[in-house]
Amino acid sequence: MAVSERYPSLKANQGFSDLRVQLEGTENRVTVARNRYIQAVQAYNVLTRSFPSNLTAMLFSYQPKPTFAVQNEAAISTPPVVDFGKK
Repeated sequence: MAVSERYPSLKANQGFSDLRVQLEGTENRVTVARNRYIQAVQAYNVLTRSFPSNLTAMLFSYQPKPTFAVQNEAAISTPPVVDFGKK
């Protein structure tokens, strides 16, 4: 009887554990995508400034792109707060 009473609690804990794993996965995907974007912009900027590709860039008016910058790096490195409390 004790096992059947605790089963809903165990199921809910598993649900929260799965949600936590999904949130961590999402944070990791965002970080990877941000790093790929930064690398792509850096490669583009190097290409538009290096000889001989800079001649083509000048011909077609390609301008260097600004890199991704954040005012407060610590703000984006902290995970978002998820509150499941009742209001």
